[in-house]
Amino acid sequence: MRLEERMSKALKKVNNDRYILAIAVGQRADELSKGAKPLLEQNTQNMKYTDIAIDEIANDLLKIEGLVNKY
Repeated sequence: MRLEERMSKALKKVNNDRYILAIAVGQRADELSKGAKPLLEQNTQNMKYTDIAIDEIANDLLKIEGLVNKY
């Protein structure tokens, strides 16, 4: 699947909020770089951490609650 298709699928999971998706992908990529195990069943050895995070979100393996306003 092409990157555009994966991004579109992941965006749908966060109600097309690119800001929330960017934060979630960044946080997950950071976790993966520090040794967290990927949730994907495919071989992720040659994948970038951000690609793994996008695929996890797009495939409903990683849930995003969203940002909460604290007023």
